[in-house]
Amino acid sequence: MKSNLSILSFGVISKKPSPHPKVGRFTAASLLAVLLLLLECGMFSSPSPPPALLEKVFQYIDLHQDEFVQTLKEWVAIESDSVQPVPRFRQELFRMMAMAADMLQRLGARVALVDMGPQQLPDGQTLPIPPVILAELGSDPTKGTVCFYGHLDVQPADRGDGWLTDPYVLTEVDGKLYGRGATDNKGPVLAWINAVSAFRALKQDLPVNIKFIIEGMEEAGSVALEELVEKEKDRFFSGVDYIVISDNLWISQRKPAITYGTRGNSYFMVEVKCRDQDFHSGTFGGILHEPMADLVALLGSLVDSSGHILVPGIYDEVVPLTEEEINTYKAIHLDLEEYRNSSRVEKFLFDTKEEILMHLWRYPSLSIHGIEGAFDEPGAKTVIPGRVIGKFSVRLVPHMNVSVVEKQVTRHLEDVFSKRNSSNKMVVSMALGLHPWIANINDTQYLAAKRAIRTVFGTEPDMIRDGSTIPIAKMFQEIVHKSVVLIPLGAVDDGEHSQNEKINRWNYIEGTKLFAAFFLEMAQLH
Repeated sequence: MKSNLSILSFGVISKKPSPHPKVGRFTAASLLAVLLLLLECGMFSSPSPPPALLEKVFQYIDLHQDEFVQTLKEWVAIESDSVQPVPRFRQELFRMMAMAADMLQRLGARVALVDMGPQQLPDGQTLPIPPVILAELGSDPTKGTVCFYGHLDVQPADRGDGWLTDPYVLTEVDGKLYGRGATDNKGPVLAWINAVSAFRALKQDLPVNIKFIIEGMEEAGSVALEELVEKEKDRFFSGVDYIVISDNLWISQRKPAITYGTRGNSYFMVEVKCRDQDFHSGTFGGILHEPMADLVALLGSLVDSSGHILVPGIYDEVVPLTEEEINTYKAIHLDLEEYRNSSRVEKFLFDTKEEILMHLWRYPSLSIHGIEGAFDEPGAKTVIPGRVIGKFSVRLVPHMNVSVVEKQVTRHLEDVFSKRNSSNKMVVSMALGLHPWIANINDTQYLAAKRAIRTVFGTEPDMIRDGSTIPIAKMFQEIVHKSVVLIPLGAVDDGEHSQNEKINRWNYIEGTKLFAAFFLEMAQLH
């Protein structure tokens, strides 16, 4: 991979080890955890951020909210689609990254646009990967350093797909800002930058050192990003204390949340083949082991009508449910009727809020996605597919191992197939294996985020997990070895990846205040 990091010299903050790593029977880390817990419970008083400064920052954000919305409009107008490998969209991605880099430079940041080299596509085409932004503001060794990750690429969008407005023209209707990328992820990235700009405009020192890593290929799998993070773990990331990601949603329309875990994902292909050519059902029907019949039996053996996965051993590593965990689900705000109506689902598999949340977050699930090679067009076609491929995935929860799940699924399908005595050939392959992620909610930045949410929104946040997979969180945790927190800004009905994606003006502006308050809380708690 090419890199032009030579244009920026990143400072490394050296930290001397404590001369007393242990005190009595407690480690220093244990003592810190206890102190933070006591602090959160209110047993020790901690200085609050200066109210006058907070008021000035919040007032500035309110007065300049139309400017912030205008900037989001300019960003949404760039068709930074990373999913479709088309030169025009790649040019738009380069333009998007340059615009963001320029904005950070104008705020006084030291910025590197890292050349990520070319992307080799399956059809032999080669396209340039958009650069990754590495930027930093401040290098005060007495302050904590917070690194924000975001992405500026988007999913494909077209007015003809069912959008009520032009997806690349930010349109405000009843306080909702509609546009592709508004909530995923241009709005949250801008909210972070807007918070920095408020301190700069008021000529106030930033309470913490801030770093940015912003990419343009997240929707396409964060091509080459892991290699860059690995390369920079002892340079750009050496002084980083905490990592913040804002690339998911609340579970409510109005109540903020903090996310501390996500599920992983193992995506499988199971191929059943008689021959490469299809058959006429009148000529061959009744004398073949039909591949589609084999495949339907295989897929039907994976999960029952209640959503329970039928693969032997799949639940072995799922941690037992505790009373304390049940109480956390009870505390989360989720209006089941509103959730069902907004999802346009007549009935879920479970009747209570707690059961639904647990089966979204702490239990694995298996979903069947489709069949390749089958006739799926309108009309009647009397064909027997000669080769079909079934596609399904297993969402993994903490302590489940990707390679173990691969063996369990493969063994189960081989056992089911052998009992059919079919003359066809079956091949199982795992196309994708992403690990689950979970964090310690007693880490400093979780406490800071809670306090900032109380300050801005006047409520305790929902402490949630995400049923989907956000690989970047696990990647940062494993490579950089720093605490990762997800602080979403978007509401549950924002429609990321779908038609009519939006972010509420209220979420965008109050989210900007949240990040400003978070900076100050981190300075107090670090």
